[in-house]
Amino acid sequence: MIRIKKIDHIVIRTANPRDLIDFYCEVLGCNIEREVGEEFGLTQLRAGECLIDIVDTEGDLGKMGGEAPTSKGNNMDHFCVQIQSIGEEELKSFLKNKNIKVGEFANRYGAEGDGRALYIEDPDGNTIELRPPKEKHNY
Repeated sequence: MIRIKKIDHIVIRTANPRDLIDFYCEVLGCNIEREVGEEFGLTQLRAGECLIDIVDTEGDLGKMGGEAPTSKGNNMDHFCVQIQSIGEEELKSFLKNKNIKVGEFANRYGAEGDGRALYIEDPDGNTIELRPPKEKHNY
């Protein structure tokens, strides 16, 4: 039987790789880990213990997936990343300062059970759920 340990990486196809790379690095704190040739069109970003692969739809790799996603036809619903502990208002303020549209925190169910989460969108309209770790209580 296969048992999943954690998400290793996600792959996002885009016609605007620079916008996504800037967003994931400047807003979500990722770092460029590896770039695989301009012709191939792959940039891998370090996201904590995981990777986010940005694939240019104009590169060799991206062309294998067909047309570029659009605001009316994204390749995924959303993905969730657990972030380091931060206050809700502090996180919302940071995102607003980066000109990111910010909604409200809500209780959501994830890998660690119920917890507070916030949804945002990247420049291509992909939805990202930001989930600070659950608070631990010592009673």
